[in-house]
This record gives sequence, C-alpha cells and structure tokens, in this order.
Amino acid sequence: MCHCHGEAALPGGLAPAAPLRAGTFLIHADEISLHLLCDKYKTGVIDGSACSSLCAKETLYFGKCLSTKPNKQMYLGIWGNLQGVIKCQMEEAAQFDFGTDPEPRKEIVLFDKPTRGTTVEKFKEMVYGLFKAKLGEQGNLSELVNLILSFADGNKDGRVSLPEAKSAWALLQLDEFLLMVILQDKEHTPKLMGFCGDLYVIERVEYTSLYGISLPWIIELFIPSGFRRSMDQWFTPSWPRKAKIAIGLLEFVEDIFHGPYGNFLMCDTSAKNLGYNDKYDLKMMDMRKIVPEMNLKEMIKDRPCESDMDCVYGTDCRTVCDQSKMRCTTEVIQPNLAKVCQLLKDYLLRGAPSDIHEELEKQLYLCIALKVTANQMEMEHSLILNNLKMLLWKKISHTNDS
Repeated sequence: MCHCHGEAALPGGLAPAAPLRAGTFLIHADEISLHLLCDKYKTGVIDGSACSSLCAKETLYFGKCLSTKPNKQMYLGIWGNLQGVIKCQMEEAAQFDFGTDPEPRKEIVLFDKPTRGTTVEKFKEMVYGLFKAKLGEQGNLSELVNLILSFADGNKDGRVSLPEAKSAWALLQLDEFLLMVILQDKEHTPKLMGFCGDLYVIERVEYTSLYGISLPWIIELFIPSGFRRSMDQWFTPSWPRKAKIAIGLLEFVEDIFHGPYGNFLMCDTSAKNLGYNDKYDLKMMDMRKIVPEMNLKEMIKDRPCESDMDCVYGTDCRTVCDQSKMRCTTEVIQPNLAKVCQLLKDYLLRGAPSDIHEELEKQLYLCIALKVTANQMEMEHSLILNNLKMLLWKKISHTNDS
C-alpha cells in the first residue's frame, strides 16, 4: 500500500513519488498506490469513514514515517485537528510465513468481495464464516458480526453499503484489525479512528516503543544487538513509571488469555511493538504477530521439520518437532506471560527499589519458567500474574505516577 523506506524506484522503474503534503512533514510514499485507493473510492468500489477526508476533502494527511523497518508501514496521520497513526496494508491474508517477516504487499488488493447483489444478510454469513474459521465456535460470534457491521457503517447512516462492505472485508483478512475490533473497549488497545479500503487510522500514542530511542532501520543494521540492548536501558522512564507501564502489559496479557473469543498468542514480544501515552498507560502499537491460538495450531500442524527450529512462528511462538514423525506438534511451549516477563526482567529490575528487588526478581523468574504443558498452568498463570501486579501496584499506588 505505501512505503516508508527511502526513495527506491516504484514498480515499473518509475521515479519516486512526489512528497505528499502533511503539515510541516514531507513523506515519500507510493503515490501510485494511494491514487489507486482513491480511484477505487471515487468510482464507488470502496468506501469508509476516512475515504472522504483522504481522497476528496484532503483533510487527512500522511505525516512522518514511524517505522524502523521497511515492512512496518506506519505514519503519523494528521486528520483535521486530530493526530493519529495511519497503518497501511502490510500482511498477506492468513500469511503464516514461518521464520520470516511479511514484506509489504506487492500486488494490488482487488476489493472483489462481497460481489454486487450480496445482501446484508449474506454479508453477515460471510463474516460469521470467516470468524468461525479464525476463532472457532467461541463466544458470541453473532455479537461480533454486529460489532463489525456497526464499524463498517462509516457514514453512520444505519446501513452498510456495498463499497463499505468491500473495505470491511479487506480489513477483516488482517489478524491485527480483527483483534483491534475485539478489544476496542480495552484500555491498552489503541482506538480505531477510521478506515478506507485496507488502510486504517488509530489513535496516536506519544511514545512508540517500550524503551530506547527510535533509530532509522538502516542504522539499526549496524548496531550490535548486545550494545543496542544496553543503550536501550539508558533511555527509559523513572522506575515508578516503568512499573505502571508493566502493569498495563500484564493487564493486556489477561485481556487476550482465554477471552470471550478464545486465546490469542503473542508471537513477537519485542519492545518495539509496545508504546505508552503521556500518562504512562501502555498501548499496543503493533499487533500483527498476535494470532488466534486455533489459527496457529491449524497452520503449524503437520509442518515438516528436522529440529525444533523449524517449528517457530514470528520470533516467540515455538512448538516441538516430533522426531518420530518429523512433523511439528501444535502445542506452543511458552505462554504469553512467560514471554512478557522475559521482556520486562531487565526493564523492571534496573532501578527497582531495594526493598522489593529480591521479591520482584523471584517473581519474574517464576514467571519466565512457566510452561504451557505444566499441570495447573492456568492457576499458576493467574497466581503469578496477580502477585506481580500487586507487588508493583503496592509500590507505586502512593506516588503521582499511579
């Protein structure tokens, strides 16, 4: 859909697109793709709550690129007097590319479904079928379908037009968008502001990484990872604020652990996927690698393997290679909580008050040792999560940061 990384020639050998106006920001975007999206809107193929502002009124502008990698297409968006984050289509539908990151899409989305003549009831059936395939028979899927229809009604006229349905269908192929809709009422999910085709706008978050400073991806390539980790720890908020952010992350783990629509797995618990606002409330910046457990099991089932290294999705969802069958098993080894505690260990222990340092370290190591296969895992999971939250909260509840 759009590209942040430098000024490479566009498909067909064309020169880079001219910068798009964006207040005081300039950006080199794939203007051809943006024009194609707006052409689809102007010819009545797609519609959505952001289309008019993006393509007709020109009150939604692309601002500076927020991505540190070429395959994460996020921009600051300026929409009238509001600031948001514009996310472009970045992943294939149901693309489980084990061991690699999705590249920006190279083909144009056709927006060919639903077809002309599809009734609202038929569209509801399509959406229901999609949810059933992704989530299984969990929760109240009909309620979720109604939620999607309400969101798809971009102009709020009480009905979903065919162009609005085409945009909604394209977006629903993305796990991140689906999860955002499911968790829209949760504190740590950024609010969806609008959409057009397969582009969507979410609320802006002040800080777009858990810690560290954001560097251009080309510079990142030349910094040794050990030095980068040390450098990151120099650029963190004060300890009480880190504790508040960590509590938010633990609450998010609760939100996606056996919620009303099943369990979701965090397959990339990188600090770059997490952000926080000026009140130090955690917000999830990138949820592309948070996938329905049922979906992942289906995809990894019977995958050929020689070692456990062949049974990894993203960076953090690992299963075991069954050597007798040379096939991957479906049970992910580490629960979300263990992966999150691994991420938080250095973050929380550095600068922790001396009177809780030892207990905090003990709880974090107990947490990291959690295994999915252990008996009573759910009980242990809840106990450790609550212990950690209580330990942190007791220490900061009397400070201004709480």
